[in-house]
Amino acid sequence: MNERTYSAPSGIPALIAIIVLILGDAAWFINAVQNRMVWAIVVAALLFVVLLIALGGFFTVAPNEGKVLQFFGRYVGTVRDAGPRWTNPFYSKRGVSLRVRNFESSKLKVNDLDGNPIEIASVVVWQVVDTAEALFQVNDYEDFVHIQSESALRQMAQSYPYDSHDSGGVSLRSHGKEISDHLQAGIQERLASAGVKVVEARITHLAFAPEIAQAMLQRQQASAIIAARTRIVEGAVTMVEMALEQLAARNVVNLDEERKAAMVSNLLVVLCGERGTQPIVNTGTLYTG
Repeated sequence: MNERTYSAPSGIPALIAIIVLILGDAAWFINAVQNRMVWAIVVAALLFVVLLIALGGFFTVAPNEGKVLQFFGRYVGTVRDAGPRWTNPFYSKRGVSLRVRNFESSKLKVNDLDGNPIEIASVVVWQVVDTAEALFQVNDYEDFVHIQSESALRQMAQSYPYDSHDSGGVSLRSHGKEISDHLQAGIQERLASAGVKVVEARITHLAFAPEIAQAMLQRQQASAIIAARTRIVEGAVTMVEMALEQLAARNVVNLDEERKAAMVSNLLVVLCGERGTQPIVNTGTLYTG
């Protein structure tokens, strides 16, 4: 069932017309009573009842709101034009907000792709785009949005690791845009039948579960140290290679293999050491005997 646009006339002219008719009917009723005209009294009373029923056809549509009209259970259409409106007084009218809304999910405890327990929560920005589907396809579209969003969040969290150990992998912690796009697409797929559009979805809370948080922190620290050491060693080797090439190209000194090895060892100690080095002046020779 899809939304159908219903064009209801403006309520101001109808209101003026009904007020005029009520005043005219009242004058007729008074005149009929004075002249003791029974049939006129009955007709005036019936007309007054009809005019009162007609007043029930008035309704107001707020900006960014849709009024869903039903006639004894049958869907008639949706009025989106803001302002006072008038329609068949026997139509039931139910308002549906078309404004952009958001909610934050509760913190879910799930296992990531590596099996590590994590806590995750998200915020979802959404709005109703089809009032008929929102009211008639699901029982309670707001509750439906909340439950399906958390279900999509849980499934998405199980599809990625918390942190990627290789540089090319997508992880929950390091690839925010990719994760948000996946989450938004997953929620939208579930809410398409409810006439709801997902404007944005993003993670607001991400952490390891308390029972493994300390162990995971130590692992992250160890990984960071290894990565830093790897970068330092790569840079040191490059600098040593550059130094040897520059010395050889400019004929500053001729080094045999043993002296090159000693120089490489000293440079690596200087470049890779955690603390500042203390220079030692060698006044002897590398060779003995």
